[in-house]
Amino acid sequence: MITVSIVDDEKELRQSITTFVNGAAGFKCVSAYTSAEAALAGLPDDKPEVVLMDINLGGMSGIECVEQLKAKVPTMQILMLTVYEDTDQIFKALAAGASGYLLKRSSPTMLLQAIRDVHSGGSPMTSSIARKVVASFQKSKQTGGKQANQTHLSPREEMVLGCLAKGYTYKQIADELSISIDTIRTYLRRIYEKLHVQSRTEAVAKYLSQ
Repeated sequence: MITVSIVDDEKELRQSITTFVNGAAGFKCVSAYTSAEAALAGLPDDKPEVVLMDINLGGMSGIECVEQLKAKVPTMQILMLTVYEDTDQIFKALAAGASGYLLKRSSPTMLLQAIRDVHSGGSPMTSSIARKVVASFQKSKQTGGKQANQTHLSPREEMVLGCLAKGYTYKQIADELSISIDTIRTYLRRIYEKLHVQSRTEAVAKYLSQ
């Protein structure tokens, strides 16, 4: 059973998501909040495995909420669920600690699969969002950006990071690059050290935002 919490100030959407999450086999919605402030107070005790987070909330933004939540509960997996698809918002959310980025117009089936992916270690993104992230990654490589020169990632490390940017799970990366999951973990440790980060989402956000 994957436990889920929702942070969104739109009543109808919040209720709709709660209903279909609870109606899906293997999922349970344990709480729903209308504001970032309320979520910060309640989520550490609720201990959901996946949080669905809106960006545009009434007071504190969802991105700020993610950053503070990850500081309190580093293991909490957060999936942004928003109408925004501009690159700045994507990178800010990933840099804050979000594990995925989905648009609100996504189908219920897609949302449930994204929750599963986040829970199993992936970084799911709506296809249009993934294209923006990959395009930014490719542009950074083509222009030989300052960040690439400073961090000296090897070609293989860049390939692993590129797969992470596409939202691949460790198993999918292993299949794509024909390497073992243990080898992927070794590459990730090196990438984290070179980029001075502590998670895959921080690594992708920092690398692509330069």
